[in-house]
Amino acid sequence: MTFETITVEIKDHIAHVAFNRPDKLNAMNGTMFGEIGRAFRELDENPSVRAVILSGNGKHFTAGLDLKESGAVLGATEGDPARIREKLRRHILWLQDCFTAIDTCRVPVISAVHGACIGAGVDVITACDIRLAAEDAYFTIQEINVGIVADVGTLQRAPHVLPFGIVKEMAYTGRKMLTDEALRLGFLNHVASDREGLHQLALRIAQEIASKSPLAVAGTKAVLNHARDHSVADGLDYVATWNSGMLLGEDLMKAATAALTRQSVDFDDLMKSDDPA
Repeated sequence: MTFETITVEIKDHIAHVAFNRPDKLNAMNGTMFGEIGRAFRELDENPSVRAVILSGNGKHFTAGLDLKESGAVLGATEGDPARIREKLRRHILWLQDCFTAIDTCRVPVISAVHGACIGAGVDVITACDIRLAAEDAYFTIQEINVGIVADVGTLQRAPHVLPFGIVKEMAYTGRKMLTDEALRLGFLNHVASDREGLHQLALRIAQEIASKSPLAVAGTKAVLNHARDHSVADGLDYVATWNSGMLLGEDLMKAATAALTRQSVDFDDLMKSDDPA
């Protein structure tokens, strides 16, 4: 994969995606939004990928929306008002979809945050499965500070990983959340002392995930996401349907044998989709 604003490397079943505008503090322009969506859709289709680490190159994870290019990101403003607003709505939905590609990627995504994680950065990491940070990290729902409503996922996903009252306070005030508070409230899974330790921690977790049955991991993520968005009864029905289709695969016997013999086991990759789209 070749990109202008991000880098993507794949090794030993683990993909590492990094924001790569360090001279701009990884601020997100329209190109970066589109490339994030494309990268995660391509990783979703790659049968050899079993976990993804998401980080940022340079001093900060991301400074959020690139305000200098916000006009280009938000789209044109000239013409019939109704048509402008319809176009803007479609554009916002496109921006949302770029980050939803992280949420719906079939493999777990681990965000590794250092320095600032502002605005759109919070949108990104709330779409991830696991959030890690270095001690110097901080998080801000920045949109209120620039006079807009956060509209790319934070207000929808953050209440599932933070107490609702804390989300409201951060969204209303635009204050910083430091790592000690984020860890205490369960927003972060773990905190590392520095950036090097952060990346080592992310890699260890990704390797552990990659050692499991990729079919079981993909199913677990699908069932957890479904449970988040549906009732308990709907979730139970969904997992029953999922396992009735997947439980008789070879991975179950491999995993059982490995557990009984205390030996590691290699699982086959998932099959690549034949869908030309």
